[in-house]
Amino acid sequence: MVFWEGYASDELMGTFAPIVVYWLYAGMFQLLPPLDRFRLHTRKEEEQKNLVPLSSVVRGVLLQQLVQATVAQLLFLMTSKLCSTENQIQPSVPVQLMQFIVAMLVMDTWQYFVHRYMHQNKFLYRHVHSQHHKLVVPYAIGALYNHPLEGLLLDTFGGAISFLISGMTARTAVYFFCFAVVKTIDDHCGLCLPGNIFHIVFQNNTAYHDIHHQLQGTKFNYSQPFFSIWDRLLGTYMPYNLIDREEGGFEARPLKD
Repeated sequence: MVFWEGYASDELMGTFAPIVVYWLYAGMFQLLPPLDRFRLHTRKEEEQKNLVPLSSVVRGVLLQQLVQATVAQLLFLMTSKLCSTENQIQPSVPVQLMQFIVAMLVMDTWQYFVHRYMHQNKFLYRHVHSQHHKLVVPYAIGALYNHPLEGLLLDTFGGAISFLISGMTARTAVYFFCFAVVKTIDDHCGLCLPGNIFHIVFQNNTAYHDIHHQLQGTKFNYSQPFFSIWDRLLGTYMPYNLIDREEGGFEARPLKD
């Protein structure tokens, strides 16, 4: 039994709940006070280094979510025809947890190799992936600010493949997609807040991804959004120290030249 039962289908929730969660969670970060003592970059750096205004970022994210919702509806339509979801018996909690883990590993694998290739292919980087790196200083609302083609290949297809390979139901997918969205936003929020559960559980976190957005880290720390496995296995892991800045806040400082 879920709270939306009788009001919306699992497929509808799987399509639109992640979008609602995105704006609620990212909007929360946007409404927070400056929190300078927890920032990885100063507000001055954010204003000077970022090459695109917030209004363009919002439009870019909305465009990606439109494509994402369209693909999600097609995906759920296809799977519901293959297997009726009406009165579908949901797997046990342990099975759903295993499906979650499989989906996380599949998504990480897909995103690592697509993301890395977009950096290695000069054409794709210049005309596609560089749009995301216009946010040199990442912030929460810009987590999904990508070129539409990158949004389709990296995030939307990555989510679809994770859903299909893990074998999860549409209901489980609601929780997984919302979790993935929250984790992605947190990785881009630019804040190292005390007690942040994502920083405690995952080594791939806000500071880890901040290294990738720095000039000397663009060929490292490709892994996203959950683990750092592929970076470590394939030699693209860049370790770092999180140090206190004199003027307040933190700096993720790479340990490699």
